Amino acid sequence: MVRFRHLAAVTTGLTFSLILLGVYTAAMGAGLSCSAQWPLCDGGVLPQTFPSFVEWFHRLVAMITGFFIIATTVGAWKYHAERRIRGAATLALAVTPLQMVLGGATVFVYTPVVQVAHHAAALTIFGSLMATTLWSYESERAPESRSTDAAAGYPSDD
Repeated sequence: MVRFRHLAAVTTGLTFSLILLGVYTAAMGAGLSCSAQWPLCDGGVLPQTFPSFVEWFHRLVAMITGFFIIATTVGAWKYHAERRIRGAATLALAVTPLQMVLGGATVFVYTPVVQVAHHAAALTIFGSLMATTLWSYESERAPESRSTDAAAGYPSDD
């Protein structure tokens, strides 16, 4: 269970870092440097310019983050019986393919609507992972806090 909490926390942090990198990538217009190519960039796999490197690096971090989201969802189903933890992790995983499509769309259709949709999906994933992480920490501490509360003479919530 401790390992799951750490995995969920790392995944949440990685997702937040990816969002920040995505904001930088969009503000720089790096997606446009790929000549409307996705998943390739500059006619190949490796970047040729600094802006295309930023876009390429964002895609690499997104792929790694996607694998962490998969691992977190599997861990939630394997190690937690709580529906809210499983549901939040599953929501993050379910939105991830949409996020990928929207990420590709930001390269082809660089409009405010696509940018907002891409960012909204990112925030949905981040919020779901944040809930997964916080609830997993809460579920681990709940038995301890109940026994501490009982020893202190506080009434039980049960």
